[in-house]
Amino acid sequence: MSTFMANKGNIVRKWYVLDAAGKPLGKTAAAAATLLRGKHKPEYTPHADCGDYVVIINAEKAVLTGKKLEQKFYRTHSGYPGGLHETKYRLLMQEKPELAMKLAVRGMMPRNIITKDSLTRLHIYRGAEHQQTAQKPEPWVFD
Repeated sequence: MSTFMANKGNIVRKWYVLDAAGKPLGKTAAAAATLLRGKHKPEYTPHADCGDYVVIINAEKAVLTGKKLEQKFYRTHSGYPGGLHETKYRLLMQEKPELAMKLAVRGMMPRNIITKDSLTRLHIYRGAEHQQTAQKPEPWVFD
């Protein structure tokens, strides 16, 4: 008996929907990263992109525990001297909750070329409505 190796020809991708309402941002992101990588499948292969499609709804209702809303910052740098821009997560969650969720998911993915392709299969929505109803995504329950 030989070991199964996943490749583009034998990968079957499913659609899953995660509801982030009332759940911690990190737990939602961890569940999404697991689904995007395909680690929940028995035929998981580390060097192959065998993950599924993920739709996250209610991103604005995700919660940050502790004092993270005031103490955690989203930092970007333009590359020029004095080009550091900081935004508190309280403002980021009010204005761009989709970006906060995407950053959390990206931070839980490995730093390789497969991650870039995997993140194209991630769809994040602020409210409960999403545009992927034609794909009939299955709800994914996580704690």
